[in-house]
Amino acid sequence: QVQLVESGGGLVQPGGSLRLSCAASGFTFSAYAMSWYRQAPGNQREFLARINSGGTTNYADSVKGRFTISRDNAKNTVYLQMNSLKFEDTAVYYCNVYYYKSGWIDYWGQGTQVTVSS
Repeated sequence: QVQLVESGGGLVQPGGSLRLSCAASGFTFSAYAMSWYRQAPGNQREFLARINSGGTTNYADSVKGRFTISRDNAKNTVYLQMNSLKFEDTAVYYCNVYYYKSGWIDYWGQGTQVTVSS
């Protein structure tokens, strides 16, 4: 039973920081790459960051230098540290795993709302 549960969102002022968490269960967490995406109203779901099983990361240009993805395999948790937040970062943030079960399947958490406002 693959489950992804995001937390840590909320209201933050421009220039502020938040750390999002995604608690994973139901699969061998350490074997899979984990990703963060976001979706703002009226927009497509946007890739933000990925960390593979070996710890290699990659980022979208829109967040490179501001956001950091990390993972703690002992806690089955992936994090997204968000710094220097901007109004345009306002969105629902989703955790993702591309999971294998009789084929590759995308699993998503329920999302956590991040609102950047003065």
